[in-house]
Amino acid sequence: MERNYENEYKSFHSRPKEKLRRAQRNAARTLIKKKRGAKAVAGKDVHHKSRNKNGKLNNSMSNLAIKSKSANRSRNS
Repeated sequence: MERNYENEYKSFHSRPKEKLRRAQRNAARTLIKKKRGAKAVAGKDVHHKSRNKNGKLNNSMSNLAIKSKSANRSRNS
């Protein structure tokens, strides 16, 4: 079965909460790029160390780390 990206966006990604979370992820990536350089994050993810509810919105440098995509997206990270 093929994914319907238009429907997926309408039903999930366009929600205000998801837009805020995406903006925070993009802001974290931009911050790391400014501090560490674009080469440091090329092909990698920016990881929020805090696991609590507000940790994902905390873009302080002490809460951010660069991880491989597989390590960041695994359930154990």
